[in-house]
Amino acid sequence: LDCEEVQVLQFEVRAVDAGEPPLCGNATVQLFVLDENDNAPAFSRGEYRARLREDAPPGTAVCRLRATDPDLGANGEVRYAINRRQSDPDGYFAVEERSGVLRLRRPLDREARALHRLVVEARDGGSQPEGGLSAQAFVRIEIEDINDNQPVFEQDIYVTSISSHTQPGTEVINVVATDRDSGIFEVVSYKICSGDPHGKFFIDPQFGIIRTKKLLDHEAQTVFAEKQQEYTLHIAAEDCGSPPLTSLLMNLKIRFLLNINDNSPSFVSSPLSYVMEDVEVGFLVHHIIAKDPDEGRNGQVTYHILSGNENKAFVLDKITGLLTTAQFLDREVQERYSLTVIALDDGSPALSATQVLTITVLDVNDETPVFLKQLYETAVHENRDPGEFIIRVEAVDRDAGLNSLLQYEILPGAGYEKFKMNLDSGELLTAASLDRETQEVFTIKGSPSRSSTAQLHLTVLDENDHSPLFAKTQYQISVTEDLEEGSAILDLSASDEDAGLNGEVMYSLIDGTYGAFAIDSVTGSIITTKALDRETKSQYTFRAVASDCSTHFPRSTTVRVVVHVDDVNDNDPVFLQNPIRVFVPAETAVNETVATVRAEDVDLGSNGAIVFNLMMAETVFQIDVKTGDIILREPLDSKDFSTQLLVTASDQGIAPRTATAVVIFFTEEQEEVISFSHSLYEASVPENSAAGRH
Repeated sequence: LDCEEVQVLQFEVRAVDAGEPPLCGNATVQLFVLDENDNAPAFSRGEYRARLREDAPPGTAVCRLRATDPDLGANGEVRYAINRRQSDPDGYFAVEERSGVLRLRRPLDREARALHRLVVEARDGGSQPEGGLSAQAFVRIEIEDINDNQPVFEQDIYVTSISSHTQPGTEVINVVATDRDSGIFEVVSYKICSGDPHGKFFIDPQFGIIRTKKLLDHEAQTVFAEKQQEYTLHIAAEDCGSPPLTSLLMNLKIRFLLNINDNSPSFVSSPLSYVMEDVEVGFLVHHIIAKDPDEGRNGQVTYHILSGNENKAFVLDKITGLLTTAQFLDREVQERYSLTVIALDDGSPALSATQVLTITVLDVNDETPVFLKQLYETAVHENRDPGEFIIRVEAVDRDAGLNSLLQYEILPGAGYEKFKMNLDSGELLTAASLDRETQEVFTIKGSPSRSSTAQLHLTVLDENDHSPLFAKTQYQISVTEDLEEGSAILDLSASDEDAGLNGEVMYSLIDGTYGAFAIDSVTGSIITTKALDRETKSQYTFRAVASDCSTHFPRSTTVRVVVHVDDVNDNDPVFLQNPIRVFVPAETAVNETVATVRAEDVDLGSNGAIVFNLMMAETVFQIDVKTGDIILREPLDSKDFSTQLLVTASDQGIAPRTATAVVIFFTEEQEEVISFSHSLYEASVPENSAAGRH
């Protein structure tokens, strides 16, 4: 019964007694079908798509989801909810439980997230199964951009210098502003607002490249330099919104140089240096070198530490660039120094370059940590999720203070990347799922922060995670049809990388053997189980199954096996007519074909190719060995002529098989009478005689 199709069934019942005459009574029966929760809610669509402006206020309706449930009562009442475990964990959206209307809960920011994917669940109110039945739909919400971000310059201050010999069109500096909006709202154009009263510069509105507009005359520049040695330009960056948003760069300084100093120093020394923590004060740590190709004072470089040397641990000779220690170093107090060094030429104005020099202080340790055990042994199951706890190792250090605080690490070795160690506690965890078939035993060396080592011997326990694998993707074999029953025709082989019962393979056959083949479940050898007959079936296609012997969720693999049955000469030719009666007119001309015999052989090739011959030497007639045409070679001597020819049909197999037919010739004036030589023939045949025995 299905309550969703018919809720009430009504029929008539009649009761009849056995009296004479019989009497009867009628009753109407109404059967009410009660509903069960056998239908889950169904959404009208598997995926809903919507677009929402990023300035939409909370409470805005995004879309309405519709799910129906044909059940009755509470079983058909649908409630909607967002699956927070799979989507929208930050609660940007909410769905009305009854109506399915999806609404915005929080303000959006397209620049933070342009696409929201929600998983909405519809669940009915049925009590069985527990919690009711449910369905899911996906909601894809694209956030439409609005022009709510103004362009932002990459720097607050731009400073550059140009020579008084600068030609028109020379690039001075490139200012860049970016806008976090998208599309046309992120396209920025530039213009000079103020600070260039003499019109000496112009800016590319698309790329923000500032170039000289006029030739700067050296003598005029000299006079000008006494009054004003730099320009401070105000640059506006404007997006293409409507209305557009604008940012103003207030501090772009362009300085004019009377003496050309157009090359900044360039560092050629390494930005990395290492020093032991027990060196003496005054020890040479690093030689800082910067080159400036300018001549004279413009190419003379001095060195200074801008930052990173607050505790005065180092001294830098500003002329030679030699960096030495100014006090004893303690790696446990500070292991690494990042000094910002500036190389400054002596030009006016001076050009400079900076480099961050990283100095690593190497530790000196006079006590060796000692592990509590030199060899740890344990085992862990394969295929477990990363993070599986394996073992905890422990070491001690007789040093005091920071030198006694140990950190543990795994030394590089075979398979070490599959594990990770808690630096402080010494707990060893898996960093990846292990596969026993790839590597069963791991020997891991671990050490604390300095020199002591210990070994961990870890054995990975097998799980049935590999299916048997055949040596080939398909097997094909050809056998002759006279093969004896029980003959082995093919040996299959499958391997399984698992261990124990999980790796032991058993074989079986399915599909299309027609009872002709069987397989040894242990060795995989396929044998015939009955005689084959190519003329009945010339090809068998079936599947072989290799299954492991796991006691818990065994695994299996199938492979296609094709057996071609080759022909042997096991069929005699068969005449299409036997005997053959032929009427030959007495006046038939010589060399005329008077009859044709036909025979068939169901074997293939030479086994089925037939040649014809006459059993007895004959001068009147001759037969064509290929076509079976019988040709008259001499004139018939009378009108009452008659004779019988014995014709053989032989195949061309290695051991040819032959059939015989009788051809009876007579003239039209003669009536041929056929009769047996005996009225009764008797013979005895032994039981179990082979087919075809004479």
